[in-house]
Amino acid sequence: MSGVWLAVLLVGAVSMALKATGPVLLGGQELPDSMQRVVALMAPTLLAALIATQIFGSGRALTVDARVVGLLVGAFGVWRNWPTLLVVFLGAAAAAVTRLIAG
Repeated sequence: MSGVWLAVLLVGAVSMALKATGPVLLGGQELPDSMQRVVALMAPTLLAALIATQIFGSGRALTVDARVVGLLVGAFGVWRNWPTLLVVFLGAAAAAVTRLIAG
């Protein structure tokens, strides 16, 4: 098993443990509204962090390349509420064209 898959499994296990801890500690009581908002934002925040490290990271260096163009096109498509398949296709195409032009 590679280090990446070990990290994915570890993050998944920790996420499940964190989500299970609340109901166990509260004993069936509802979470306060402020805590419910925090819990709802945990998964998107983790996903954004994983995306950022894959897009901008290259070893120990910060990299800005064609992947950033693809991300920007995809983010624009999500902002404009385009269909998901179209967003993925246009983001990949933008990154491919940028790589072709930039060499």
